[in-house]
Amino acid sequence: MDHTVGRVGAGVTGAAVLCFTVSMLFGFFADTLFYSCLSSMFIALGYVLFVGALAAANPQRRAAGLAAIAFAAVYAAIILLVYFAEVTTVRMNAALSAEALSLISYGVAGSLFFNYDLLGYGLMALSTFFAGWALQPKDGGDRALRALLMIHGVFFLSGLIVPMLPVFTEGAGGTDLLGTLLLEFWCAYFLPVCILGYRYFAKAAREAA
Repeated sequence: MDHTVGRVGAGVTGAAVLCFTVSMLFGFFADTLFYSCLSSMFIALGYVLFVGALAAANPQRRAAGLAAIAFAAVYAAIILLVYFAEVTTVRMNAALSAEALSLISYGVAGSLFFNYDLLGYGLMALSTFFAGWALQPKDGGDRALRALLMIHGVFFLSGLIVPMLPVFTEGAGGTDLLGTLLLEFWCAYFLPVCILGYRYFAKAAREAA
């Protein structure tokens, strides 16, 4: 059952990352913020399943697994709040003032919720680090997955520190392009994690059969 949860989690996360990639690319030509936010919500939901299954598969590294789950849960809570606010309150209330949007709109670079989003993905990175620590590789594909998960942990520092710097602030030149390029790079990095994660659980299910 844990292997099934892991495959579902990795599959949902991978599909959502792919949808997010496409929506960001089309964002150069149309307003695709709603689709980007919606797909990001499913990234969070799938990732929690994925990490939970990883932790359950390696009880001998229980502390690292529990840390990965804890940080994943906080990440998911932040991300779901940020994007749910964007696709509901922000999208449906045209009367919101610029001051209100500067707080609760993810689409406004440097807003409070935009910074919460960066913090959320920073905590996701911390979760992947501990998830990689918890994973016990058996072959080259597993070792690649473990390396990608742990290296991804470096993004914790950027998610924590960048909101404190004048990078994504009003009037910062090239903010939209820079943000899109960074997100596309993240997608290109994380999609292999999902593919290797699905392989990991599929292989474990075959071995247990």
